[in-house]
Amino acid sequence: MKKQAKVTQIGLDVHRKFSIAAGRDASHKVLWRERLDHVDRNALSKQLSRWPGQTPVILEGTFGWGWMSDELSAAGLDPHLASSRKVAGWRDTRGLAKSNKIDADLLSELWDQKPRWWEVWLAPQDVRDRRELLRHRMSLVRMQTGVKNRIHALLHRHGIVNEFSDLFGVAGRRFLSLLVNDQQQLRETARRVLKDQLIVLDALRRSIARATRQFRAAINHSEPARRLTSLPGVSTVLAYTIVAEIGRIERFRDARHLLSYSLLAPRADDSGEEREGKPLGRKIGHAGRTTLQWAWIEAAHGAVRKDQRLAAIFNRRTENGQKDRGRGYITVANAMCKIGHAMWKKQTDYQDAPPRRPGDSRSDDSRSDKSADLSRPGTGQPCHPMAACVG
Repeated sequence: MKKQAKVTQIGLDVHRKFSIAAGRDASHKVLWRERLDHVDRNALSKQLSRWPGQTPVILEGTFGWGWMSDELSAAGLDPHLASSRKVAGWRDTRGLAKSNKIDADLLSELWDQKPRWWEVWLAPQDVRDRRELLRHRMSLVRMQTGVKNRIHALLHRHGIVNEFSDLFGVAGRRFLSLLVNDQQQLRETARRVLKDQLIVLDALRRSIARATRQFRAAINHSEPARRLTSLPGVSTVLAYTIVAEIGRIERFRDARHLLSYSLLAPRADDSGEEREGKPLGRKIGHAGRTTLQWAWIEAAHGAVRKDQRLAAIFNRRTENGQKDRGRGYITVANAMCKIGHAMWKKQTDYQDAPPRRPGDSRSDDSRSDKSADLSRPGTGQPCHPMAACVG
């Protein structure tokens, strides 16, 4: 107990069934190591309660960190999350082997590192709950896609051709229901398999619809999500996805940081002498949220059809849709991410026309179409005098 009282920081290497803790004092010396079993939660809580209150505890952002951070907070401790990728790189550069003891000792060292290059955001419970519902619906959609593919494959194996644009629409489902009882086109085994697949598909559809209704209810209670639905191309599902993945907009200093987190910011990866033309090695980063990237790009597909300003960005990048359409959608997603950041930060809805600036004495009738075009898309802010805006 005397050793535990002197502890100033703790490293916690979390596994599925147990964890290894290492405590250090103010002189950076390891005072004790302790094993925590996860089977008995009550015993675990009592064990954590013996640690000094408000002591920073560093654990890696690997599978299972959420419930452990909740247990640490409930015990009056101060949990912090470390990037497992950065910690692994730090361990490798020091030439250390990987073991439970070494990992716990390394994590306990991190608190003294300034600045905190290792730390990543520890999402609170409400954000984790939204993300869990999002992951649940995503898994249901993937299962639904798998069932549909298996039905298509079954029909292909038996040489059954159909002309439906959507085999699983109203007319297509009627066709499949009749096919289940058609002894001439399908043998008994195939008909039984098709019937079971349709039962599974109906169950998945009901679950997806239920999750979507939960999305809609959550958006009605979330002002940022409601505002995002005013952005062209952002549906209920996409708005929920964006809000769940971002969590707290305050943790992003500016739109560039959100772009990087959304995997929409190209980065240069070159060295040596500079060259003319396009830079070599430009690519998006890999440390971020791929689901958030998908949401912005998916929204860009709808926004190009609905909004003239965003369509102009797409046409300029793709030469009116003639080439690099994929990169064109990424460019639009980049612009939409910036707009979404401004909308969330400034608590405003999306506006097709730029709003009047403070101190502007001109009447609405005197505002020409040309002046409306000379603004950054969706922000209502004027362009820089030396920059050309897309109208």
